[in-house]
Amino acid sequence: MDKVIGFIGSGNMASAIIGGLIKSNLVVPENIISSAKTKKTIEDAKKKYGIETTLDNREVAKKADYLIIAVKPHMYGEILEEIKDILNRDTIVIGIAAGISIKYLKQGLNNEVQVVKAMPNTPAMVGEGMTGIAFDIGISDESKEEVLDIFNSFGKTEIIDEKLMDAFTAISGSSPAYVYMMIEAMADGGVLEGIPRKQAYTMAAQAVLGAAKMVLDTGTHPGVLKDNVCSPGGTTIEAVAKLEEKGLRTAVIEAMKVCADKSKVMGK
Repeated sequence: MDKVIGFIGSGNMASAIIGGLIKSNLVVPENIISSAKTKKTIEDAKKKYGIETTLDNREVAKKADYLIIAVKPHMYGEILEEIKDILNRDTIVIGIAAGISIKYLKQGLNNEVQVVKAMPNTPAMVGEGMTGIAFDIGISDESKEEVLDIFNSFGKTEIIDEKLMDAFTAISGSSPAYVYMMIEAMADGGVLEGIPRKQAYTMAAQAVLGAAKMVLDTGTHPGVLKDNVCSPGGTTIEAVAKLEEKGLRTAVIEAMKVCADKSKVMGK
């Protein structure tokens, strides 16, 4: 891609995206520029990736064809005010923070710039991210493809209606935390049965990784895959029955509901 990708903010998520862009050879380091508040942060980014760095957000905004604002939600108002008069009209601004809407971005930029709402999750840091993307009206098909290429460089993407972004936050944005809890609980169960802690974490994590890959690679319904493991009168169906008794499904669904509700509140 012969475009300049700019990042305002050089934290974990920005680092994950930059790493994906470079590792996939989608963008050369010379076409990436990022800013941060501290000299150490930009020096670290420059040393690690060989990209251009600066302490000046406006410099990034001026140079970028695609500008990714990778800061905390409460910082967006200040950033938009700082850069709105320096942006090129052809620049596409991408917001990746929870609760930041397309409308909010456009209002902050005086409605003069095309914007994208994207929600990557933390597994982006290991090249297995899941990103939901909602496009502003009027963005060209070519630009949409390039935005998808950016986020596909470190995982998978799905285009969704912006009104579903709160639900996406629950199912993908926040869900790694639920899965980590499950892995921890599985490992605890292994330790209870005598497996050393380090081995238990490896076993549990690999089982979750393998199960997820089965769903993605085979396209088979998760219920069918579950049934395939459950032999009549066997150990797995015994465990599944106990999980049903304890309300695993209900707990997960209710957790996602409160997560989506919280995301809606943050967006107001």
